[in-house]
Amino acid sequence: MKRQTAQKNPVERVSLAGAGTKRHGSCIRFVESGSIEKQKYFSFPDRLCQLTAFFPTLGGAFDAIGPIVPTLPQGARFPDFRPPFDPAVWQGIHRMKSSIPTGTALGKWFPWWRLRTFCGNDQMTQVKETPAPSPVEGIKAASNGLRGTIIQTISSGIDHFEEGDKQLLKFHGTYQQENRDARKSRSAEGLAGKAYSFMIRARIPGGIVTANQWLALDDLAGKYANNTIRLTSRQSIQYHGVVMSGLRETIAGMNACLLSTLSACGDVNRNVMACPAPDSTNPVYKAMQEDAHAVAMHLAPKSSAYHEIWVNGVRQPTGVVEEVDPIYGKLWLPRKFKTAFGLPLDNCVDIHAQCLGYLAVHENGKHTGYNVLVGGGQGMTHGRADTFPHISKAMCFITRDQVCSAGEAVIKLFRDHGNRADRKRARIKYLVADWGVDKFREVLATYLPFPLVLPKAVEVSGIDLHLGWNSQGDGKFWYGLSVENGRIKDDGAFRLRTAIRTIVEELGCEVRLSAMQDILFCQLEESALEKIVQILDNCGVPLPDKRSAVRKLSLACPAVPTCPLAICESERALPGVIDQLEPVLGELGLYTEEFGIRMTGCPNGCVRPYQSEIGLVGRSGDKYVVFVGGQKNGSRLNFLGKDLVPRTEIVNTLKPLLVRYKDERNSGENFGDYCQRIGQDSCKAIMA
Repeated sequence: MKRQTAQKNPVERVSLAGAGTKRHGSCIRFVESGSIEKQKYFSFPDRLCQLTAFFPTLGGAFDAIGPIVPTLPQGARFPDFRPPFDPAVWQGIHRMKSSIPTGTALGKWFPWWRLRTFCGNDQMTQVKETPAPSPVEGIKAASNGLRGTIIQTISSGIDHFEEGDKQLLKFHGTYQQENRDARKSRSAEGLAGKAYSFMIRARIPGGIVTANQWLALDDLAGKYANNTIRLTSRQSIQYHGVVMSGLRETIAGMNACLLSTLSACGDVNRNVMACPAPDSTNPVYKAMQEDAHAVAMHLAPKSSAYHEIWVNGVRQPTGVVEEVDPIYGKLWLPRKFKTAFGLPLDNCVDIHAQCLGYLAVHENGKHTGYNVLVGGGQGMTHGRADTFPHISKAMCFITRDQVCSAGEAVIKLFRDHGNRADRKRARIKYLVADWGVDKFREVLATYLPFPLVLPKAVEVSGIDLHLGWNSQGDGKFWYGLSVENGRIKDDGAFRLRTAIRTIVEELGCEVRLSAMQDILFCQLEESALEKIVQILDNCGVPLPDKRSAVRKLSLACPAVPTCPLAICESERALPGVIDQLEPVLGELGLYTEEFGIRMTGCPNGCVRPYQSEIGLVGRSGDKYVVFVGGQKNGSRLNFLGKDLVPRTEIVNTLKPLLVRYKDERNSGENFGDYCQRIGQDSCKAIMA
């Protein structure tokens, strides 16, 4: 049989290796499209024997296909089969696949999903195969209830985890990271390897912590982290710079003050958000906060591995099979899942950016329940048009007593129907986008334990930052403090961490965190205002009314140096961008205009940049994609204005558009609405 090139072969070729895969010896190499770049043919039975020797760990994995090998035509070569042949060949191949242990070398070398079945004498029939699960699915399946070898690695004395445990750590509320700033210094000092550390994130439903809990969190930041506390855009806190020797102690310390890190990250429901305002004039605020806590506890993973590893240290006997989680199952969710409770007049939680949103409904002056919104999400991937940010859609209406069962129904639907092959397209938003609202409702109805009721006519229309001095309506007060990009630290004369600790210590106040990375001191006496202002002034912390509107409405993710996904700077870059922008706004008479800038170091969009009036998304090196046209209240997406803008040119790129806005805006029209009115093409032309 003559060798045939890919160009001359009339039958679609079957790739045996993934994009760019190279193997030594007589194995084969293919390119992304599946066309052959280089190939050495082999007889099928002989190659099976060679592969068994090449991958000795497979043991008897090929026994499943042995009985059907004789059915091959004389001299047939693989993968270059020609009809006719017994279709049982392919059945045997799939039996062989199922017998190969997860994570073995052959599993990575052989992309089973590209196999095609050829049958019949005169025509080729292509049978569509289910895409193979991503490697993370295999890690979860083999994790023994999220245990992996985490305990063994911590006890070994090394400074980092291997890939499998790195993925499992997320479920426990921590990410393994590297300090990229230390690369040059380590190289100069002759140190090998990376400067590993860990980010640890708390689960704080609704962002509410007591005074004692905050003081305990502050103590841990000084003892184990990098002496800072990071307020997240999901009403939580996270530490950076924790090393392996302090990892267990930090998580145990958070549990000791009755907080947790379980499900703060990972392929589960994460921290549940709710408007933090302690406003007793409207009972809906308290109701949402109570419901957020109930949903968070109901959807928390039930694995005992968390307390076994981090809290009590009692290990189960080897071989004990962990009970399958009653909601998530053995494989958990296909991807992360985010939930929030919000108000139509105060969308401070960006409810349309959430996988699951509960939008409060008022009828005849009473809080009657929630519209359930599904399918929001911010992440995308540069260069992949099939990934995109998405606004959540209203699916049904529920009463308060149905919040947990409705959340469980949406979770189970996602568990069963989400994409487990491509993690870049695995969020629930893609189910909603691909299916459409009608089909999603139809399927959701089969998961709900009650009849599906169509949503009420309620839309988001406002937002409140909850800053400054405010009455709670019960004789007490709260004070909202703007924290730029959520970073609480002491830096020279600016001693924010000291100021916050002093306020909490001296006033014994409850602390609440907002989705805008700000902090609220609550349950205050009227006399506390003078004390707070004095402490902030002594510590060099500006009051909220001393900050520009654009700075108060800004958000940034941590990005470089700790986030492994970061392409560009964000938290360390945005203050400088705003420093350059504020004089321009003052010159144009726009200094008090309320529009925000959100910056991320990569397209995953952690601080929701695709809904803000101006979004800056890391693109390459020190260049960003500039988005404009969003809405301050989070009710719509923005659009691309200009790509690959150097950080130093961001303000100069925006200035012509701001000039036109000043001259052409309608009465009461905000910047995002103006951009939408003139359209994307006009905005692009102005910023070109």
